[in-house]
Amino acid sequence: MTPKQIQHARDLLSRPKNTVTSIAKLLGVSHNTIYKYVPELKGGGRTGLAEAEPVPTLPGPAEPAE
Repeated sequence: MTPKQIQHARDLLSRPKNTVTSIAKLLGVSHNTIYKYVPELKGGGRTGLAEAEPVPTLPGPAEPAE
């Protein structure tokens, strides 16, 4: 998974109605892949996710010079 997909999965997991399986389908990965890249889910489920330190986001692409 790309860093952007991981962050998207984390954002989606913060919403109680979303399931790991539905997020995996949306991102085109298996639910096992979600657990691999969001390891705090293993320890405490969504509670573990909420307690985890935020992951820094990557900057977007640089603007072309004119």
